[in-house]
Amino acid sequence: MIVYFIRHTSVDVPQGVCYGQTDVPLKPSFEEEAAQTSSNLQGLHFDKTYTSPLTRCTRLAAYCGYPDAERDDRIKELNFGDWEMHRFNDISDANLKKWYEDYLHVKATNGESFEDQYKRVADFLNELRQKPYEQVAIFAHGGVLINAQIYAGTLKPEDAFSALTPYGGIIKIEI
Repeated sequence: MIVYFIRHTSVDVPQGVCYGQTDVPLKPSFEEEAAQTSSNLQGLHFDKTYTSPLTRCTRLAAYCGYPDAERDDRIKELNFGDWEMHRFNDISDANLKKWYEDYLHVKATNGESFEDQYKRVADFLNELRQKPYEQVAIFAHGGVLINAQIYAGTLKPEDAFSALTPYGGIIKIEI
Protein backbone atom coordinates (compact mmCIF):
# COMPACT_ATOMS: atom_id res chain seq x y z
CA MET A 1 0.00 0.00 0.00
CA ILE A 2 1.26 3.46 -0.89
CA VAL A 3 0.51 6.14 1.70
CA TYR A 4 0.87 9.86 1.09
CA PHE A 5 1.21 11.94 4.25
CA ILE A 6 0.41 15.61 3.80
CA ARG A 7 1.53 18.08 6.46
CA HIS A 8 -0.80 20.97 7.29
CA THR A 9 0.06 24.49 6.13
CA SER A 10 1.74 27.19 8.25
CA VAL A 11 0.21 27.97 11.63
CA ASP A 12 -0.40 31.48 12.92
CA VAL A 13 1.48 30.99 16.17
CA PRO A 14 4.50 33.02 17.33
CA GLN A 15 7.89 31.43 16.72
CA GLY A 16 8.99 29.24 19.63
CA VAL A 17 5.50 28.55 21.00
CA CYS A 18 4.73 24.93 21.79
CA TYR A 19 1.31 24.23 20.28
CA GLY A 20 1.13 20.41 19.88
CA GLN A 21 -2.51 19.31 20.06
CA THR A 22 -3.95 22.80 20.56
CA ASP A 23 -6.30 23.70 17.72
CA VAL A 24 -4.44 26.78 16.47
CA PRO A 25 -5.28 29.09 13.53
CA LEU A 26 -3.53 29.01 10.17
CA LYS A 27 -1.58 31.89 8.66
CA PRO A 28 -3.35 34.24 6.24
CA SER A 29 -1.24 32.60 3.50
CA PHE A 30 -3.37 29.45 3.81
CA GLU A 31 -5.01 29.77 0.37
CA GLU A 32 -1.69 30.16 -1.41
CA GLU A 33 -0.01 27.33 0.51
CA ALA A 34 -3.02 25.03 0.17
CA ALA A 35 -3.21 25.69 -3.59
CA GLN A 36 0.41 24.54 -3.95
CA THR A 37 -0.21 21.43 -1.86
CA SER A 38 -3.37 20.64 -3.83
CA SER A 39 -1.45 21.08 -7.07
CA ASN A 40 1.17 18.60 -5.84
CA LEU A 41 -1.61 16.04 -5.30
CA GLN A 42 -3.06 16.47 -8.81
CA GLY A 43 -3.33 13.23 -10.76
CA LEU A 44 -3.28 11.03 -7.67
CA HIS A 45 -6.26 8.84 -6.80
CA PHE A 46 -6.84 7.72 -3.24
CA ASP A 47 -8.94 4.76 -2.16
CA LYS A 48 -9.29 6.37 1.25
CA THR A 49 -8.38 9.65 2.95
CA TYR A 50 -7.79 10.28 6.64
CA THR A 51 -7.12 13.42 8.62
CA SER A 52 -6.20 14.50 12.08
CA PRO A 53 -9.32 16.05 13.63
CA LEU A 54 -7.46 19.30 14.30
CA THR A 55 -8.63 22.18 12.11
CA ARG A 56 -5.23 22.81 10.56
CA CYS A 57 -5.50 19.37 8.94
CA THR A 58 -9.22 19.15 8.21
CA ARG A 59 -9.15 22.55 6.51
CA LEU A 60 -6.34 21.49 4.18
CA ALA A 61 -8.05 18.16 3.48
CA ALA A 62 -11.25 19.98 2.53
CA TYR A 63 -9.38 22.48 0.36
CA CYS A 64 -7.71 19.61 -1.50
CA GLY A 65 -11.10 18.02 -2.22
CA TYR A 66 -11.47 15.66 0.74
CA PRO A 67 -13.99 17.29 3.09
CA ASP A 68 -15.18 13.86 4.22
CA ALA A 69 -11.74 12.48 5.09
CA GLU A 70 -12.08 10.16 8.07
CA ARG A 71 -10.90 11.78 11.29
CA ASP A 72 -8.68 9.76 13.63
CA ASP A 73 -7.23 10.95 16.95
CA ARG A 74 -4.23 8.63 16.60
CA ILE A 75 -2.78 10.92 13.91
CA LYS A 76 -2.81 14.07 16.06
CA GLU A 77 0.39 15.93 16.87
CA LEU A 78 2.37 15.21 20.05
CA ASN A 79 0.50 16.09 23.24
CA PHE A 80 2.72 18.59 25.05
CA GLY A 81 0.46 18.69 28.13
CA ASP A 82 1.25 21.62 30.45
CA TRP A 83 3.63 23.14 27.90
CA GLU A 84 0.95 23.73 25.25
CA MET A 85 0.74 27.37 24.10
CA HIS A 86 3.77 28.44 26.11
CA ARG A 87 7.04 29.62 24.61
CA PHE A 88 9.65 26.91 25.07
CA ASN A 89 12.06 29.57 26.40
CA ASP A 90 9.52 30.61 29.06
CA ILE A 91 8.74 27.13 30.39
CA SER A 92 10.24 26.81 33.88
CA ASP A 93 9.33 23.13 34.32
CA ALA A 94 12.48 21.17 35.27
CA ASN A 95 11.13 18.28 33.20
CA LEU A 96 11.75 20.29 30.01
CA LYS A 97 15.52 19.83 30.37
CA LYS A 98 15.02 16.05 30.71
CA TRP A 99 12.77 16.12 27.65
CA TYR A 100 15.38 18.01 25.61
CA GLU A 101 17.95 15.37 26.59
CA ASP A 102 15.68 12.41 25.77
CA TYR A 103 12.52 13.46 23.90
CA LEU A 104 12.15 9.90 22.61
CA HIS A 105 11.32 8.55 26.09
CA VAL A 106 10.59 11.48 28.42
CA LYS A 107 6.98 12.62 28.54
CA ALA A 108 6.04 16.28 28.41
CA THR A 109 4.55 17.16 31.79
CA ASN A 110 0.97 15.84 31.71
CA GLY A 111 1.51 15.01 28.04
CA GLU A 112 3.27 12.31 26.10
CA SER A 113 6.71 11.33 24.82
CA PHE A 114 7.71 10.91 21.21
CA GLU A 115 7.63 7.15 21.87
CA ASP A 116 3.98 7.46 22.98
CA GLN A 117 3.14 9.28 19.76
CA TYR A 118 4.98 6.63 17.75
CA LYS A 119 2.86 3.91 19.39
CA ARG A 120 -0.34 5.79 18.39
CA VAL A 121 0.82 6.25 14.80
CA ALA A 122 2.07 2.65 14.54
CA ASP A 123 -1.27 1.39 15.87
CA PHE A 124 -3.06 3.42 13.19
CA LEU A 125 -0.73 2.16 10.44
CA ASN A 126 -0.92 -1.46 11.62
CA GLU A 127 -4.70 -1.22 11.34
CA LEU A 128 -4.46 0.51 7.96
CA ARG A 129 -2.25 -2.30 6.61
CA GLN A 130 -5.17 -4.69 7.06
CA LYS A 131 -7.40 -2.64 4.73
CA PRO A 132 -7.79 -3.46 1.03
CA TYR A 133 -6.53 -0.06 -0.15
CA GLU A 134 -3.82 0.51 -2.74
CA GLN A 135 -3.27 4.23 -2.21
CA VAL A 136 -4.19 6.36 0.81
CA ALA A 137 -3.84 10.05 1.74
CA ILE A 138 -3.37 11.20 5.33
CA PHE A 139 -3.51 14.88 6.34
CA ALA A 140 -1.51 15.21 9.53
CA HIS A 141 1.28 16.91 11.49
CA GLY A 142 5.07 17.09 11.40
CA GLY A 143 5.50 14.62 14.27
CA VAL A 144 3.14 12.14 12.64
CA LEU A 145 5.04 12.35 9.35
CA ILE A 146 8.30 11.70 11.19
CA ASN A 147 6.79 8.70 12.97
CA ALA A 148 5.41 7.32 9.69
CA GLN A 149 8.90 7.44 8.21
CA ILE A 150 10.33 5.67 11.25
CA TYR A 151 7.57 3.07 10.93
CA ALA A 152 8.43 2.57 7.25
CA GLY A 153 12.12 2.21 8.09
CA THR A 154 13.20 5.23 6.04
CA LEU A 155 14.21 7.32 9.08
CA LYS A 156 15.94 6.49 12.37
CA PRO A 157 14.36 7.81 15.60
CA GLU A 158 17.53 9.67 16.57
CA ASP A 159 17.35 11.60 13.28
CA ALA A 160 13.70 12.52 13.76
CA PHE A 161 13.79 16.27 14.01
CA SER A 162 16.37 16.75 11.32
CA ALA A 163 13.77 15.39 8.89
CA LEU A 164 10.81 17.66 9.60
CA THR A 165 8.67 17.99 6.46
CA PRO A 166 7.91 21.62 5.52
CA TYR A 167 4.41 23.00 6.00
CA GLY A 168 2.19 21.79 3.15
CA GLY A 169 4.82 19.18 2.25
CA ILE A 170 4.13 15.62 1.21
CA ILE A 171 5.95 12.39 1.95
CA LYS A 172 5.26 9.01 0.39
CA ILE A 173 5.84 5.70 2.14
CA GLU A 174 5.03 2.10 1.42
CA ILE A 175 3.55 -0.11 4.11
